[in-house]
Amino acid sequence: MKSTLLSLFALSVATSASAQLVVPFFRNPSVPHSFDRNHDQAPLMDPLGPGPAIPPSGSSPSTDPPVGSGGGGGSVVLSDVMGRDRSITLFAGFIRDIESASLRLEDASRNTTVLAPLNSAVEKLPRKPWEDPKEYDTFGSNAYEGGDGRERAQRNIRRFVEAHLVPVSPWKEGEKVKTVGGDSEVWWEEKDGRKLIQPGGIELVDVAGEVKNGEVWIIKGVLNYA
Repeated sequence: MKSTLLSLFALSVATSASAQLVVPFFRNPSVPHSFDRNHDQAPLMDPLGPGPAIPPSGSSPSTDPPVGSGGGGGSVVLSDVMGRDRSITLFAGFIRDIESASLRLEDASRNTTVLAPLNSAVEKLPRKPWEDPKEYDTFGSNAYEGGDGRERAQRNIRRFVEAHLVPVSPWKEGEKVKTVGGDSEVWWEEKDGRKLIQPGGIELVDVAGEVKNGEVWIIKGVLNYA
């Protein structure tokens, strides 16, 4: 009897472990990595049309918790601090999806000022960062499905991310710099005690990380990435 119980217990443990190993392999390949429901650091999303979607109001993390500065130095680099602040988890997830951006933030020799939009700013966008209305016109509602669709989505996310990476740090007031994407020029200025990213007058909320190869600036809005 004792031997039978031990065998049943062992079978139960093995079955549970196998299920946990299998689940991650069912990730929908058309969903960008940062929006995968099975990804351990990905925010949960609800569908708002074809493809992956922006999180609904009231679900994790649709509100912006207080932000705080995170100091750094020594061998700490931007990639080490990007995921620490819950108010910018959406943008941090996009960076994880783009290998070139991730490698840049890991490189201690390449200074960068990361302009990370708040979760709420990303949620309010009229279209999702991987969407392009022209592609819906061309390819229809399934524009981001299949291999070609995933490539289009990744290309659009990369454009979104690179529009928020400034390849200098420290970044002086009034210094106009082209973003990593190279499509737009940005600068910042101080007005009435506030730091504003231009063009667009997007307010700087806080500096979430100051490390060896740059800084993470949390901003209230999204820069033009079209």
